[in-house]
Amino acid sequence: MPSHLAAARGEPSYVWRDGQERRLRMINHWAELRGACVLEAGCGLGAYSSQFRRRFSLCVEAFDIEPERIEFARRDTPHALVAAAEAAPYRSDYFDVVISNEVIEHVQDDRAAVAEMVRVLRPGGRIVLFCPNRWYPVEQHGWYRRGEYRFGNIPLINYLPDRWRNRLAPHVRTYTARGLRRLFDGLPAQIVHHSRIFGGYDNIIYRHPHAGRWLRDALYLAERTPLRMLALSHLLVVEKTG
Repeated sequence: MPSHLAAARGEPSYVWRDGQERRLRMINHWAELRGACVLEAGCGLGAYSSQFRRRFSLCVEAFDIEPERIEFARRDTPHALVAAAEAAPYRSDYFDVVISNEVIEHVQDDRAAVAEMVRVLRPGGRIVLFCPNRWYPVEQHGWYRRGEYRFGNIPLINYLPDRWRNRLAPHVRTYTARGLRRLFDGLPAQIVHHSRIFGGYDNIIYRHPHAGRWLRDALYLAERTPLRMLALSHLLVVEKTG
């Protein structure tokens, strides 16, 4: 069952499985975590922040806008605060790494949230950001029908023109490559890496182990082909300039 926050905030990582482990490897590949001072912007229940602290660094801070999620996150990440992404309560030029995992699509002002990530990052530090790809064939955040929110995976909504798509899914954004990169225009930052990745599909693998693993492996190979246009998420790595 979805939480009562699903429509406004999405569903955070409740368990740690192969999909989360793969994203953690990607984060550590593009931004050195060991010994770094790390901020997770929009931490949900703190699954990633907990892993950062256990494996890489004791200097891990996090925030989320939902108090009940922060209360849970503090069990493993003491320095977790209730805050909005558009007004991060940290000093400028402080963190070595800022992580944003499927968050900016939910914030009130994504441009302001991105600007805050850049502000709190030290020069030479990196942002690693994941967010929904507009051309993934399925909208995973549910939709609104006759004003009523319905949780679930709905195909092809994101292929509609904006005026129709945004009536069905006004609660969540999704990004083209150009639209995502445009958020950083005018900021003291440069794009280091931009790709698209498919999900871990851990639920499918749990129910259908052999077929699920075959599907996942095939989609991971597709990330190296033009079919990556249909992948689940953008992976964007941004470095703050001097």
